[in-house]
Amino acid sequence: METKTVHKWLWVWDFDKEEDWLNEMAQEGWALESVGFCTYTFRRCEPGEYIIRLEMRSKDQDYEDFLRETGAELIGRVFLWIYCRRKAEYGPFDLFSDIDSKIAHLQRICRVLWIAGLANLLIGLANSLNPGFWPSWINLLCATLLMYGLGRIQGKKEALEKERRLHE
Repeated sequence: METKTVHKWLWVWDFDKEEDWLNEMAQEGWALESVGFCTYTFRRCEPGEYIIRLEMRSKDQDYEDFLRETGAELIGRVFLWIYCRRKAEYGPFDLFSDIDSKIAHLQRICRVLWIAGLANLLIGLANSLNPGFWPSWINLLCATLLMYGLGRIQGKKEALEKERRLHE
């Protein structure tokens, strides 16, 4: 069985691009087999055999059992992200059934980015009170990046909320 490993950095706010990339790999005949931090392992498959989905969700055995009942396979977990796939022959595969579930997913991502960003900001500010303690700048840079990501996800969420209002 032919496999390949790809090391790739993707920002949390670009999770949709990550999912698109994983599905492009599946279309080219590379099924996601396992996942780790910035590490993706693929194995050869029939082109288009699988549909890949990912979601930020805390550990929930009932939800994972439900996914398996739909024919999906849980590939792995990286922090709060779950990666799953399902054979394309079973038809469309979406983890979110409507706009509200997509908005709730984006809200979960916002919450994590907000907490991590605020923690980095507070740690960076506290450490900056100690002159010469240069690592505080790392925390402040991380806080800036996380808040940028929060803005990106918030923008996606607001676009969905606007779409929902148009359909009401």
